[in-house]
Amino acid sequence: MSQANLSVRIDEKDKKSFEEFCNETGMNVSVAINMFIKTVLREHKLPFEIKVDPFYSKNNIEHLEKIVENINNGKAKLEEHEIVEEDGE
Repeated sequence: MSQANLSVRIDEKDKKSFEEFCNETGMNVSVAINMFIKTVLREHKLPFEIKVDPFYSKNNIEHLEKIVENINNGKAKLEEHEIVEEDGE
């Protein structure tokens, strides 16, 4: 089977960390990328879930901006509270 090169741009720190991970697991970057590609081609999907973080949703950002506006205008004060988990998680 003939070989081809694949070139990608990534953050230098991410590259180094990924290389270290690969070395720790006994493989090199080329093997890891080939495993990823073969899995995608075999399963016809990415081998992990991609989803939007609800924290950055339009509604939540608008809600947070309103809170900041109220704090800046003296209509509310900043208070610490427990982390609120989203239903179903």
